[in-house]
Amino acid sequence: MGAGISGLSAAYYLACKGAPSILLDPRQRPGGVIETVREGDFTIDAGPDSFLAAKPEAFHLIRELGLEGEIISSNDHLRKTFIRKRGRMIELPEGVVMMVPTKILPLALSPLLSWPTKIRMGLELFRRPGPRQLDRSIAEFIEDHYGSETVDYLAEPLLSGVYGGDPRNLSIRSVLPRFADMADRYGSLTRGVLANLPKKGGSAGPLFRTLKGGLGQMVDAVVASIRGKAELRQASVETIQPAPGGFRVRAGGDWIEAENVVVACEAHNAARLLEGRLAELLAGIDYSSSIVMAFAYDAPPPMPGFGFLIPLKERRRIVACTWLGAKFGHRGPAGKTLARCFLSGEDDPDPMGIHRELCDLSGLHAAPLFHRVFKWPRSMAQYRVGHAARVAEIQTLTQQRPGLHLIGNAYNGIGIPDCIRSGKQAAEAILGRAS
Repeated sequence: MGAGISGLSAAYYLACKGAPSILLDPRQRPGGVIETVREGDFTIDAGPDSFLAAKPEAFHLIRELGLEGEIISSNDHLRKTFIRKRGRMIELPEGVVMMVPTKILPLALSPLLSWPTKIRMGLELFRRPGPRQLDRSIAEFIEDHYGSETVDYLAEPLLSGVYGGDPRNLSIRSVLPRFADMADRYGSLTRGVLANLPKKGGSAGPLFRTLKGGLGQMVDAVVASIRGKAELRQASVETIQPAPGGFRVRAGGDWIEAENVVVACEAHNAARLLEGRLAELLAGIDYSSSIVMAFAYDAPPPMPGFGFLIPLKERRRIVACTWLGAKFGHRGPAGKTLARCFLSGEDDPDPMGIHRELCDLSGLHAAPLFHRVFKWPRSMAQYRVGHAARVAEIQTLTQQRPGLHLIGNAYNGIGIPDCIRSGKQAAEAILGRAS
């Protein structure tokens, strides 16, 4: 149940092997937070606008759907990110990987961080491995390595823009496990990142990929491919009950019997459908809400690069902004601007107020051609400290209920490739039970 990309992926991989399924979702359209809208000559992704190229699951699915020719990569030759500090937009120094410095000169010349922080970053390179650390917050981890200013002006804005979360709550081992492992192995996080950079002469490849017509193309292609093999029903699931040979699911007032149930909704909704300790654990997974506001302007972008981030210390309502035409092609006419702003808070935004804030932050001088608002309440799972232990217990309890599968962004990754992988794994488990 749930027709976001996780549930759709499970249905797709089942259909590939001839196994039928029923998708239950109360929303009018499939795709969950993946939605593409078109306004004149502009293409706007209302939720995520891309996926990490380094994770292969989305690329493989798109290729299987026959859309490989529609894949485009981010314009990484234009990639610059600016961070607001004391009323100025300052470019993120070259060589900073997330919040880890890998080049001395760009960092030394940047006004983004103070000299005490820069010196501390340089000395971190000589840090030696110690006992393996238990899970802790990203803020505590980064402050331990680089100091509190790095948390405020690198970790916090970067994580707010990507994960919609607070580094003081997020788990280093669940959100950034590679960084935690590098610190365990090398002692110095900087030395660990340097050791894992592409070799000289090698190419890291594009950072992000998407589709020419927006990520909604992928959803449409999945729905078309499973037509006749999977049934999509617009219905709210009311309860899941064990039954001889499997489960009974009540949805839209009707009972459905099934050998397998794939729960592909948010964890707080899954908790409402289940009971006992499993429901308690699921209910304890926090979610953040997101508001995306898109503006189009009959003027070129006022700044170079992909966009900017606003640290909490400098923030009003805009958390981050992306100039979509710079990040990807095929998003709008040349010479015009399509800005995608991520907003804090859950109150309905005042469009002209946000427009004025965007102009103040970026130096834009133009009236908007149009704006669109997209609200995603409680949609982004927050992996708090201790998340891995919670997920391990959830998996143990789920394994004690054969035929029950929990998938989605609440468990082992929030990105599109992670969700696709979870759907595929559920389908493989179901097919394995049937063989």
